[in-house]
This record gives sequence, structure tokens and C-alpha cells, in this order.
Amino acid sequence: MAWDAWNEDEYLACLRAERRGYAWVMRRYGGLTPARAEAAALQHYPYEASDAPYRGLVFHDHSWHWAMLKIHGDSYWQEHPELVDPPPEYWAVSDA
Repeated sequence: MAWDAWNEDEYLACLRAERRGYAWVMRRYGGLTPARAEAAALQHYPYEASDAPYRGLVFHDHSWHWAMLKIHGDSYWQEHPELVDPPPEYWAVSDA
């Protein structure tokens, strides 16, 4: 099912997972404290009401990508090809 057709429970589960993944990346690769990483995740992934236009559009890329853009900027994958794919630890956290 497409992300734009999720029910509320599916949306909230994805939102929590992406926030976890984003915060993990911001701690591990961005050097943020746990509290600042959690705040950054909440800011990047705010709750969107079910009638919000394009609700969940941010989910079209994984939190890994969004966090890397924040840390290293546009074209991080060219300057840091080792960061193109997330490590297994990322998937363990974001899929939990």
C-alpha cells in the first residue's frame, strides 16, 4: 500500500520508525547528544494531520538520506560515497 493511503496506525508506526532512524544518524554521524538528536528528529518529522495535503511525503526517502543531507549537505553521496548505503545498525534501529 502506498504511504499516502495508510491509515492512522500505519502512519504513526512509520513516523516513529523514521524519527528513530533520523535521531540515531544524528547521534552517530552528526555528533548530537541524545536530547538534541531527538529534538532534530521531531522537527524534521512533525506529525501531520490526516487531512494535510501531501501527508507523509517525507517518507519517500528514508531518514538516513534526510539526516545525511542535514549533516553533509547536497550531494553527500558524491563527496562521501561510503555513506550512500546505511549500515546494518541503522536498519536495526529504524525497523525496530
